[in-house]
Amino acid sequence: MCLINKQGRSGRKRSAGPGTSVCTRGAGDRDLVAPSDGVCERDFEHTRRARVCPVTTLGKLGPCPVLGRGCVVTFFYPFGAVCKLWSCCFCSFLQPLILRGHLRPVTAVAFGNAHPLLLCSASRDRVMMWNLGECREKTLDGQPPRGTVLHALLGEVLCLRLSPDDRVAAVCAGDRILMLDAEVWDRRKGSLIHSSSVLTASSLLSLVLDPGSQQLVAGSADGQLWVFSLAEGHHYRLVTRVDLRKQRDTFSTRKLSSCPEDSQLPPTKEEVEETLPVLSLAPCECELNASCLWIGSSAGLFIFNLANFELEAVLHFKEFGSLSIQVAGSCAMMSRPCGRKAFCLLSALFGKKIALLEVDLAALLRSQPHPGVGARLSVLPSSGVSSTSPLYFGPVEETSAKLAPQKQSAARAIVKDQPLVFHSKVMSSGYTAAPRVAMFSPKTNVQNDGKRPSKCKNSSRCKDYPLESPLPSKLSRQLAVSHDQAAVHCVQYSGDGQRLACGLANHLSLVFSADLTGTPAVFSGHSGAVSTVCWSHNGRWLLSASQDGTLRVWSARRPELALCLGKDMFPKPVRSAQFYYLDAFILLSSGPEFQLLKCHISTSRDDVKRYKQKSRCTPVFRLPTTEAVEVTSLSAVNEFYSYLVLAAGRNRTLEVFDLNAGRSAALLAGVHSRPIHQICQNKGSSFATQHPQAYHLFATTATGDGVKLWDMRTLRCERRFEGHPNRCHPCGIAWSPCGRYVACGAEDRHAYLYETGSSTFSRRLAGHSDTVMAVAFSPSAVQLATATLDGKLQLFQAEGC
Repeated sequence: MCLINKQGRSGRKRSAGPGTSVCTRGAGDRDLVAPSDGVCERDFEHTRRARVCPVTTLGKLGPCPVLGRGCVVTFFYPFGAVCKLWSCCFCSFLQPLILRGHLRPVTAVAFGNAHPLLLCSASRDRVMMWNLGECREKTLDGQPPRGTVLHALLGEVLCLRLSPDDRVAAVCAGDRILMLDAEVWDRRKGSLIHSSSVLTASSLLSLVLDPGSQQLVAGSADGQLWVFSLAEGHHYRLVTRVDLRKQRDTFSTRKLSSCPEDSQLPPTKEEVEETLPVLSLAPCECELNASCLWIGSSAGLFIFNLANFELEAVLHFKEFGSLSIQVAGSCAMMSRPCGRKAFCLLSALFGKKIALLEVDLAALLRSQPHPGVGARLSVLPSSGVSSTSPLYFGPVEETSAKLAPQKQSAARAIVKDQPLVFHSKVMSSGYTAAPRVAMFSPKTNVQNDGKRPSKCKNSSRCKDYPLESPLPSKLSRQLAVSHDQAAVHCVQYSGDGQRLACGLANHLSLVFSADLTGTPAVFSGHSGAVSTVCWSHNGRWLLSASQDGTLRVWSARRPELALCLGKDMFPKPVRSAQFYYLDAFILLSSGPEFQLLKCHISTSRDDVKRYKQKSRCTPVFRLPTTEAVEVTSLSAVNEFYSYLVLAAGRNRTLEVFDLNAGRSAALLAGVHSRPIHQICQNKGSSFATQHPQAYHLFATTATGDGVKLWDMRTLRCERRFEGHPNRCHPCGIAWSPCGRYVACGAEDRHAYLYETGSSTFSRRLAGHSDTVMAVAFSPSAVQLATATLDGKLQLFQAEGC
């Protein structure tokens, strides 16, 4: 990275740290040197006037209203209620535009985003709007420019921003956020739209409205970011709150883990804990496929992702020793709409210095750590199963057997009627004789029109899942599944959407019809709470895992046990279990490893030993996690062939295993602030069609840390959902069959529905009487089943169904 500093009379070059060069040139040179990869600094010699006073706050950078290029910088001083506008084009003929109209010192300004270019200024006495084009014309004609008063007596305003269409102004007055209607029809007046509650004890210093994500972000003096949704119908709800210092520490930890050579350096002395006040916020036009913001603080610059609420890049001022400003008192940023450069205007916290930085965004993002893997992972297999893979069944045998000679087959078919005892007077036992009485007679009076019987009782369930249907928001049925109010820990629909299985804390598993009518089938046998239920792909078997450490497979046709695997087979209790590879295996986790079992499941029994089942199970493969920690959640796709298995560890890690290679493929550390208690993949449905790339998405959730949406190809967190309260209980999540929505439970007696393209919830489903522990989408109909801690099931359907 390169740094250029213009502040001397003679040009010289000096070092600014490893891999960084600083070039100092004469102040008479007006050409701004822009390196291909780096940061450029330009100093403002603003102390030439007779009356000198430090600049306390900087305004926003914006387009020049006269030249149509460059940017405009606004300074306001504490000794008067005056705004001065300068151009960054450094043209000598441009004079500052002075705007007078405030009675008290101006404390905040903001440029508009539309044409004509507007400027909004605020002080303790009033908030005013200025048309810069009209003000410039009046100044040239010798007339004083005039502005329009939007509101009066709001108190001390430290920051304000205009919406993308300049119709709404957001004002930070003390510890509140006010929304002012800046334009109604063709007349400008002030009317309050929304007033937030008290957010923090510290003052709000910055504010920005992002048109891409339709979000409002406010920053406070204690380093907190408050994100609000401006989408229609969201009523300015709070999306999340972010601690900038914690995010910076997490980013530094990720940087050390991605650079092993840096972790071997000798430890440095502990630095004094510094605060990171959010001095300024501005949109960032970068190469990422998400809306990002520039965050300006006293210690450096940050790029913040508004989709996953994480830092993408960090630029500390102290890392560049040649910077003229090491501690900023105020700053303003601007990114070029179609370029790779960004400008940052800084004012020193101590002294009378102002500097302009030019940052190469591409170079800055390239220098940041990213948790990518060497080879791109894919849920969809791109090659056949390797012969060394545990999923390999062996060579395919010829299915068509050779026809035996006709005489040989006829000879084998003849059974001679010989006596069992070799004595001429003893008659045959008659075992080979044909029975004289018909034991079963076929039904001959069944009317059949030649068509095959339909497997779906409800014809509406056989249709394709509607991709553009409304969300299930209407509570259609509520049912108490147990008299002792035993908690329902898990729910899952069968593949055809006809049945719903649930696991209870009273050691039982129940299977209901999809509409929660009729008498449920009861599966009893566990001695502990049932933590997992899973249907086989063909719908014939139901798997259940319990806290008693056993795994059982039941016949779905009738409550009959087909297979039981106990503690003698697993060293530690089974935490997660499911069918895998189109029911060819059973995948489970026990302690710090996961196991792959090849099972033959049958309900038939031995003819002699009736107590002995014919089901058998053979361990095929087992693999421990890289750091040998307990597996808290496990996930793999059973709806189609896939080689990847996801495992979450007790140490907050997420590991991806490739069973075709029989090894670990990737390891992510610090995925959540707490251990993951559920991994949910977008597995689709046989009734819905998705884009193949959509199956690479999966979600993780942890208590107290919301839901994160990941992309398997890059192992990046693409989005984060934090609108639901979940601090104590492990509330579950589920994907919709169309892949557009994620449902999750919450502790406020509601279920939440998130759209994958938005960071806030789309629906908040009421009607529950306790914490929502589990959720499940029907694969064939637009309905959602929820389970609560007090043992109740709720069924939600779309309006009009």
